[in-house]
Amino acid sequence: MADDASFVPTRRSLLKSGAAAGGGFFISWGLTAKGAVAAAAAPSDLNAFISIEPDGIITIIGKNPECGQGIKTMLPMVIAEELEADWSKVRILQALSDPAKYGSQVAGGSTATPVNYDPLRRVGAAGKQMLIEAAATTWKVPAAECSAHMSVVTHTPTGRKLTYGALAKKASTIPAPDVKTVTLKNPKDFTIIGQSVRGIDSPRIVKGEAIYGIDTQRPGMLYAAFIKCPVYGGKVKSAKLDAVLAMPGVKKAFIVEGNNEFNGLAAGVAIVADSWWRAKKAREKLVVEWDEGPVAARSSVQFAADAAKLLPQKGQKVLRKDGDADAAIGRAAKVVEASYSYPFLSHANLEPQNCTAEVKDGKIEIWAPTQNPQPGREIVAKLMGVAPADVKIHMMRCGGGFGRRLQNDYMAEAAWIARETGAPVKVLWQREDDLAHDFYRPGGFHHMTAGLDAQGKVSGWKNHFVSFADRDDPAKFAAAADMAPTELPARLVSDLTFETTLMPLGIPTGPMRAPRSNALCFVQQSFMDELAHAAGKDTLAFHLDMLGEPRLFGKTGERDSFDTGRARSVLELVANMSGWGKKTLPARTGMGIAHYFCHLGYFAEVVQASVETDGQIKIDHVWVAGDIGNQIINPTGALNQAQGSVIDGISQALALAVTFENGQAVQTNFHDYPLIRMPAAPQIEVAFLKSDNPPTGLGEPALPPVIPALCNAIFQATGKRIRSLPIDARQLRA
Repeated sequence: MADDASFVPTRRSLLKSGAAAGGGFFISWGLTAKGAVAAAAAPSDLNAFISIEPDGIITIIGKNPECGQGIKTMLPMVIAEELEADWSKVRILQALSDPAKYGSQVAGGSTATPVNYDPLRRVGAAGKQMLIEAAATTWKVPAAECSAHMSVVTHTPTGRKLTYGALAKKASTIPAPDVKTVTLKNPKDFTIIGQSVRGIDSPRIVKGEAIYGIDTQRPGMLYAAFIKCPVYGGKVKSAKLDAVLAMPGVKKAFIVEGNNEFNGLAAGVAIVADSWWRAKKAREKLVVEWDEGPVAARSSVQFAADAAKLLPQKGQKVLRKDGDADAAIGRAAKVVEASYSYPFLSHANLEPQNCTAEVKDGKIEIWAPTQNPQPGREIVAKLMGVAPADVKIHMMRCGGGFGRRLQNDYMAEAAWIARETGAPVKVLWQREDDLAHDFYRPGGFHHMTAGLDAQGKVSGWKNHFVSFADRDDPAKFAAAADMAPTELPARLVSDLTFETTLMPLGIPTGPMRAPRSNALCFVQQSFMDELAHAAGKDTLAFHLDMLGEPRLFGKTGERDSFDTGRARSVLELVANMSGWGKKTLPARTGMGIAHYFCHLGYFAEVVQASVETDGQIKIDHVWVAGDIGNQIINPTGALNQAQGSVIDGISQALALAVTFENGQAVQTNFHDYPLIRMPAAPQIEVAFLKSDNPPTGLGEPALPPVIPALCNAIFQATGKRIRSLPIDARQLRA
């Protein structure tokens, strides 16, 4: 299969070239927000999912943003499978943001597979049916006598064949079928789904070609640095702009009042120059006085001190109450208590936030590496006073997303500065801007109490969760700072209480890869290990006993459902993979196990780690077992996602934390926010257990279990519990 490096016509030139050659075939479908498909075949539609040229080249549109998760390759594979396309003749082009044509175009929540798998199969099947009808009409035979394979339609009784290219013109005249009635392939006949396919952009990436948002170039483009108050909500008191304007290459410098919205236009100073370097040098000369506002009183030290006072108290709000946890714990044979905490985290995308905007004749055109373009369109339209239809968004490849680019503040900045400048403008953040102005994964504090009966079974469970409040509504959780009432061990323990207390924050937070789960799993599964140890039981056996017999809570496919059988299966698989309980380990080496369900995926993981006498941690091996349904669409992509999730989780556990002083993030760059480096990455072994369930996403569910599995391994190696992240190696010294 070729990629779009060698095939880069515009969508309009695709239409023209097809018509000029006398035979372009285009299929367009509307996808509803829920993923249902409605037919809308039209050769004149520029947003076709499929086009076939007379030479047999098939172009399939990648509908969702690509940020390294492989979706630009995977979703077209689904279409191509049912189309019976010759994959070597497939080209893939990135769609524009156009929800009216493509439905939801989001890279977040591991939703791409569950939302699109069936609808896009039907897109491909409908295209195949139209091509078969075209061949049958040509030969004047029943369509039932024809079959398609590898971009060729064959009349079975006579062996006659026609290529898709030869059929393209006639197929474009065939009425579109009702996609609800098209016949889908038996999965046993798949030839593309389930095969390892390299990422469509991989050859271009290794050659350093310009495909990311940061690479965007426009005629007459200028470059902007946008300097914001280091404290959220701060305003510009004054700025000395004359010295900046006198610097070489600087075209404009002006104060931006902003609209005081987290995901909007912040207050600051814009400097526009003829090169990014000149804009950067000019910002170094900028003298600005800030009105920092009330958030300047916030600090990590104060958060921790306030939480320490609140944790022993009764929570402000009950999230879940089953039975009587206090009574159950009161009559327990043994009671275990522990307090856990975890820090704020930055997404730390390797490609800093950036956006290019052009404002002309009341229309706005944007080139952005965004995970969620439609809300960005709405933010820009509201800010600029135009209709959403007048905002055109090119979805550029993201150099990492992890949830940060679900927010679109950089779009607002670029559009505003471009209008004020009167030229195309690229806004490019420095690394320091990224860490100072993130939508952080929120920190949190938990006090856990559980009772064990005489048989070592959990008889009661309490969790007081001290978290953070929304800036505008103190009764609500800040974004991604909540906990679902269905978090484990809810529904497994009959006497259970979840309580919460919220503290004021004022700092923007938001989802980060496996939002909430990346923190809650650490607390929950680490405490489970504590309980197993207190009960004198093997942790695997304790988990299996806790899960009980296979049964389903809720409904399959719902995000708050839970299938104990699937959880048991991945635990048993990872135990077999790792040799759990069968190894004699060296001194100061341990193995830890954990499992979790999130984003419709079930994962269990084992970590083997050793701890040197000076406290330094070496992670030797990680085993990963996952159940994400009955199909692994692209095994290579799935392996990459699982391994990447593990590395992300290890990085978070070992070293990452954002702390605040006087309302400002202390960490500024990778020297004090150290992502894991290649030499520290362990061997990671991944296995997928196919179950009789619809396929689900994989960008997130493999991350959460690795953190508690590592912490539990450290306990086995040293006898010391990790109850606060990141891990402090000094506490592990012999």
